[in-house]
Amino acid sequence: MADEAAVPVGVDFPLYVVSAEESGDVLVAAEGVEGFFVTPEEEPSEVAFLRAHEVKKGRRRVEDAVLEVMNRRREKVGEYFIGRVALGDTGVEVLGGGISRVACQFFGNRCEYPEAEKIWRRWASGIPLEMGEWLRWPESHQAAWLHVAQNSWFTSNRRAARYGVDDVVHLDGVHISTKSGFFCSLGEAVNGPGGYYGSNLDALADCISSNCGEGPPLKIVWRHFQASRESLDSSFLDSVMEVMREFRVDIVTC
Repeated sequence: MADEAAVPVGVDFPLYVVSAEESGDVLVAAEGVEGFFVTPEEEPSEVAFLRAHEVKKGRRRVEDAVLEVMNRRREKVGEYFIGRVALGDTGVEVLGGGISRVACQFFGNRCEYPEAEKIWRRWASGIPLEMGEWLRWPESHQAAWLHVAQNSWFTSNRRAARYGVDDVVHLDGVHISTKSGFFCSLGEAVNGPGGYYGSNLDALADCISSNCGEGPPLKIVWRHFQASRESLDSSFLDSVMEVMREFRVDIVTC
């Protein structure tokens, strides 16, 4: 499926808000961002905010900036700590009172998943996520989906834990062909659509051993396990099984 086809019709774009972490003062709030969702080797020195609704007229630099991803109701769905930011030149005013482009100097890290920008668009749409939705995106987007799910999970003040009530969860090995896909599938099976339950082996152990939520699942049924074994390396699968055994989670393969 093409990238754009994964975004349902009528999805609102997120609002990107850069503010000071301690005071909450907003430097810029805009509908788009350019140069933030990039691979590390492509990081530009400048990040541009597009179709800005707010631009700080006085303070032009902060040392403790955060970039918040918000839906149209100004509810925060994601967050990045970006450190020192300096506002640069602004573009022309556009119809409706906004500003076409606001340049910023970023001195911290960017998001290393370029595909996350489109996935955040989906997350901020206000349309409930569906089971298996991560599979509608290209396989190359699975790491970005996992990143967004994890970021949003903790932004909403949830813990690394099981919140779902099912003691037995089911995985379908036909759909698990990457490590990121395994964690996307597991997070959804345990905590529902868009759910998070680890993004690597250490994080998985944190989730299973957590004292919060409902505790670890009693059993994981991994159907079509052989299909996953053909796609994933054996050392990763062995490590997953070892984590499950360590915390007494019964894992059944079939």
